[in-house]
Amino acid sequence: MSQPSENQFTPVECQADVSRSVSFLIDPKGKDLGGFQVSRMLPNRQVRSVGPFVFLDHMGPADFAPGEGIEVRPHPHIGLATITYLFEGEILHRDSLGYVQAIRPGAVNLMIAGRGIVHSERTGPKLKVSVQRLNGLQMWLALPEDSEEIDPAFYHYAADELPRFSGEGFSGRLLVGQAFGLESPVRQISPTLYLEASMQRGAHFSLPDAEEVALYLLKGRVKAGDCQIANGQLAILNRSQLDGVLAESDASIALFGGHPLGIRHMYWNLVSSRPERIEQAKDDWREGRFDPVPGDDEFIPLPGEE
Repeated sequence: MSQPSENQFTPVECQADVSRSVSFLIDPKGKDLGGFQVSRMLPNRQVRSVGPFVFLDHMGPADFAPGEGIEVRPHPHIGLATITYLFEGEILHRDSLGYVQAIRPGAVNLMIAGRGIVHSERTGPKLKVSVQRLNGLQMWLALPEDSEEIDPAFYHYAADELPRFSGEGFSGRLLVGQAFGLESPVRQISPTLYLEASMQRGAHFSLPDAEEVALYLLKGRVKAGDCQIANGQLAILNRSQLDGVLAESDASIALFGGHPLGIRHMYWNLVSSRPERIEQAKDDWREGRFDPVPGDDEFIPLPGEE
């Protein structure tokens, strides 16, 4: 979506064993994206990435009156892949490859920017005739250095294509990667884990294997070790010291992580292992050298160049 900003963070300073279970608790920080509010959880000063994930926006929950909606004009990406997942509402995606796709709850949109792509995210005109609600997550994945310049691509996975899992007091959907003997069909470019789950009070949720892992609490309260995680917080977990989390109330979680890819430089919507590549992309956007989005001729200028 738009330029990352710094977030507040809360180091875990509870009992001695808590810091072995949770490295950081990151508090939500609101940001207005022009008509709707997001909580931007990654990146921040202390935690730049979790596995390949370098960006996390929680979009909403936001309610729109008739005639209103989100209007994210065409903007560029390089060196990353975006994953958009909704719990409520709908977003109309358009990109420079010519794809036009409505994103609805339970489905996954995966857009691989590679050497460069442009897209817009808007509320479709049919939705604007009535009151509507939007609630979802958008995340960015860094690409391995040898894949940063691959051809751009777009994939849409319907809700019924994604594996569902359940256990005592919990159920959920595996969005990317492998867990609980299941494998998601969503394309991976590096080892990645991403799932969402609902938990009943008192349920224990075992953590799947991942080199790095974080838990974003969408609703409720959970405990990791002796550390309580509250609604809207992002917990960076120490997988080697923690086998699962316990729901202290009915809760909804997103769990994500995977293999870390090293330092990435970020400017606005541009990600790369090489600062000079970002400078090239800035010039390319400024000079109109990115492919346009068919049917959407607006654009967002570089920050400070409005």
